[in-house]
Amino acid sequence: MHRSRLSTLLVDSPRDQAAASAAFWTAALGVAAHEAPGEPQFTSLEGGFGGLVAAVQAVDDEPRYHLDVETDDVPAEVARLEALGAVEVSTWLDCHTLRVPGGHLLCVIPVHSDPEAFATLARTWP
Repeated sequence: MHRSRLSTLLVDSPRDQAAASAAFWTAALGVAAHEAPGEPQFTSLEGGFGGLVAAVQAVDDEPRYHLDVETDDVPAEVARLEALGAVEVSTWLDCHTLRVPGGHLLCVIPVHSDPEAFATLARTWP
């Protein structure tokens, strides 16, 4: 058994537009923004999306939104989502990027939220 939960909404912006995107979302949501420590491609948007982590991510690709699912067992969660029709398109460190039915991207990542929040909000899967 493993647990997982929807944890993060990412606003993927082309690298040359990421700063403007972060400034827009900061003002539009009335939140503070800061660069994620050790991950300069991410600008965190603090408190803008309820219980979700939200950030602008600088990418070398088209603008889009994507979601992250955090889990205490990455291989098991990837396998579960693939059984539902997702297809893995890449990996980066411990992150597995999947294309889900409908064409959207979803990343499966190790738990990164507060352990108490994860324990409270995650679902258990067989």
